[in-house]
Amino acid sequence: MPRMLDVSDDVRAEIGDEEADRLLAGGDAPGSYDCTSCRTPGDSEQEHTSTVLFVGEETAVLAFAHATCIPSQVVPVSEEQLQGAVRSITGEDAARTAAAAPAPGAHAPAAERQATLGITCGLVLVEGDLRPALVVEPNGPIARPGSTRPGDDFLPLLREQGFRDVRDMNQLPAPNPGWSALLAMGKLHAVLQPGAGSSQAAWWQAHQPLAVSDGWRTAANKAKTVLMYAAPVGTIGHQPREDLMRQALEQAAARGVLVAAAMPLAGT
Repeated sequence: MPRMLDVSDDVRAEIGDEEADRLLAGGDAPGSYDCTSCRTPGDSEQEHTSTVLFVGEETAVLAFAHATCIPSQVVPVSEEQLQGAVRSITGEDAARTAAAAPAPGAHAPAAERQATLGITCGLVLVEGDLRPALVVEPNGPIARPGSTRPGDDFLPLLREQGFRDVRDMNQLPAPNPGWSALLAMGKLHAVLQPGAGSSQAAWWQAHQPLAVSDGWRTAANKAKTVLMYAAPVGTIGHQPREDLMRQALEQAAARGVLVAAAMPLAGT
């Protein structure tokens, strides 16, 4: 039976015309599925459905989503992320938290270890609306690549990449072109930055996809935009409640040690 599928030109180019036509004719496409974005059931025989192709270095996985959630598209991910997505699809992914990847330019010669970036997902009230936010804080000082001098260059590096100082938490951060947050399979996979040409590269990526709350995911899908706040080590800390996180962010802004940017969602 023909499915109500949308196969974008990018997806068709990756899977080939023969496979794309077979999907549209009802072959190799499930009737029912779990939406790769909102994780609720869908039915490609009853509602418009997007084909979403996750492409790694050696593997590709075709997933399905409500067309009202995301358009049909190709989502480049690392091979490690893709294997995590496969485990999620097959029900083998029991991870509830994500370890942070090494921070770009991290330098800690005394301990011979790289600092890592910790990311907290929370809702922040800005201009009267609850906004989905990522709060980024390293677990140690960040130095410029190749630098051996002591100090912390985390905020200067981000400012050079387009992040702006936060003066007032009640104002929306400005967009930072080329940056985006990758939310797929209902989990946070990476923060992407501009790469070579028109491509994007992972600035941060989870060792295992990071679960987010239903409220955060709903707000992110509604706004199609995520706010990212960043502060040096020891500024925000691990706050157990969103009101305490907001208070820590306001204190960081008052001290001039908080930068932020707005970025679109990628892949969701």
